[in-house]
Amino acid sequence: MGNATAEAPGPVRRGTARQEAQSVLLLGSVFVIATCGLIYELIAGTLASYLLGDSVTQFSTIIGAYLFSMGVGSWLSRYLGGPLLKWFIRLEILVGLVGGFSAPLLFVLFEYVASFRLILYALVGLTGILVGLEIPLLMRILENRYEFKDLVSRVFTVDYIGALLASLIFPLVLVPQLGLMRTSLLFGTLNVVVAAVALYRFPETRPYRRGFAALMGVALLALGVTFAYAGRIQRYTETLAFQDQVIYAKSTQYQRIVLTKNQRELRLFLNGNLQFSSQDEYRYHEALVHPAMQALPKARRVLVLGGGDGLAVRELLKYPQLQIRLVDLDAGMTQLFKQNQLLTALNKRAFFSPRVEVINGDAYQWVRQDTTRYDCLIIDFPDPANYSIGKLYSAAFYQELHRLLAPGGKLVVQSTSPYVARQSFWCIAHTLQAAGFHTTPYHCYVPSFGEWGYVLAGENAHWRPDAGPLPRGLRYVTPVTIRQMLDFPPDMAEVPTDINQLNNQALVRYFEEDWGPYTH
Repeated sequence: MGNATAEAPGPVRRGTARQEAQSVLLLGSVFVIATCGLIYELIAGTLASYLLGDSVTQFSTIIGAYLFSMGVGSWLSRYLGGPLLKWFIRLEILVGLVGGFSAPLLFVLFEYVASFRLILYALVGLTGILVGLEIPLLMRILENRYEFKDLVSRVFTVDYIGALLASLIFPLVLVPQLGLMRTSLLFGTLNVVVAAVALYRFPETRPYRRGFAALMGVALLALGVTFAYAGRIQRYTETLAFQDQVIYAKSTQYQRIVLTKNQRELRLFLNGNLQFSSQDEYRYHEALVHPAMQALPKARRVLVLGGGDGLAVRELLKYPQLQIRLVDLDAGMTQLFKQNQLLTALNKRAFFSPRVEVINGDAYQWVRQDTTRYDCLIIDFPDPANYSIGKLYSAAFYQELHRLLAPGGKLVVQSTSPYVARQSFWCIAHTLQAAGFHTTPYHCYVPSFGEWGYVLAGENAHWRPDAGPLPRGLRYVTPVTIRQMLDFPPDMAEVPTDINQLNNQALVRYFEEDWGPYTH
C-alpha cells in the first residue's frame, strides 16, 4: 500500500495492552458504523413508504440502491491514500452529517420539490458510498494488528451483530419513541462521536486535532439543535402536507398517525392517507355495519378485524344483544381512540363498553388461532396498498374465516372504490367467491371518498334488504338506501380479474394501477 500503509497507525510499540485497547476501540467503531449504516437504510425505506406509498417497492428499491452504493464506496476506498486514520475521521463526520440530516431534509423537501425521488435516491446513494468506504478503510487500519483470517472474522462478526441490533431496535424502540427524524439525528451524532473518540485516543492525530475538533463541535451543535427542534420541524412539514391544523401526530411501531381539525371536521390520516372525516364517516360506517346486521337479526357475537378507531363498534353497539370483539394491530391507534376526548365523543366511548373486548394483535395470526364462532365478521382493514395488507384480502385469509363463521353467518369486507378502483373492487369479490363464499357486492357515496364499495359474503346467497329491522336514529342507512346500494351502473359493473393469492398478490397490482393516476 506504499505510503498509506506507512502512515497508518500500525502496531503500538509501548506494549500490547495499549495496542489491544486501540484494536478493541476500532472494532467497536465497526459495530457503531454497522448499526448506523443499517439505521440510515431503514429510515430511507420507511420514509419512502410513508411519503410515496407501496412499502414493498420502496423498501426493495431503497435497499438495492443502498447496497449498490456501498459496493461503489468499497471499490473507491482503494484510492484513499495518506494517513488512513485521518480519512476515517473525515468519513465519520461526513456520514454523521449526511445520514443524520437525511430524514429532516427529506421531510421538508417532499412538499417543495417536484423531483423528490431524485433527491431521495441521491441521498441514499451518497450515504451508501460513505458507509461503503468505512469498513474497507478500517480493515486497512487494522491489518497490522491481526492476522488476515482473524481480521476478516472479527470485523464482519462485529459488523453483522451491529446490523442485527439495528434491525431490532428500529421498529421496536426508535420509531415509536423518537420518530424517524430524531432517530436519524441521533445516529448521525453517534458517527461524529466515533470520529471524536478516534481523534483523541490515537496519538497519531495530534497534528490535526484542533481543526477536526472545531469541525466536530459545529457538527454536534447542528445535530443537537436540530434534534431539539425536530418536533417543530415535523409539525411544520405536516402543515405543508395537510390543509388543516395538525392537532395530533405520532409514529407508532406500525404507522404514522396524524389528526387534523378545522371548523367543520376532524380528519384522520395514516401514513398520509385519509382514513375518515368526522363530517361524513357515519355514511361509511353505517353502510359497513347495518346491511350485514339486518341480514342477521338473531346475531349475538361479532368479530371486528381492523377498525381501530372504534367507529364500526359504535354502530354495532346500537344492537343491545351483541357481544363484540375487536382485533387491531396497532395499540397506538386503539389507545388514541380511547383517550382523546374529541375522538371518544366521535365513537361514543365505544371501547369503554363492557360488551366490547379490544385485542391488539396481527389479524392474520389471530384468525388462524381463534376457535370462537361468530355470527358476523366485520372486516375493516386499510386499502390493499402493499403486500403486508394485501395478504389480509387473500383467498388463504378468507378461507380461514370459514372456521370462524357460525352456521348462517355473514361477513362484510370494505373493498375500496368500485368507481376509481374497479379492478380492485371486483378482485376482492372474486377472491371471496374463490374462497367458497356467496357474495353480494354493494356501494354507497361518501363525500370525502366518492363511491365506496363493500362485499357482503356468506355460505348461502339468500338475503333480502328488508330481512330485519334497523336501529333507530341512523343518519344514512334505510331499507330504501340499502336497495339502492345493490345497483351497479355500467361504469362500476363487474369486470374479470385474477384471484388474489398469497403468491401473486394480484390485488396490490390492481390497486396500484387503479389509484396510481390519482396519487402520483
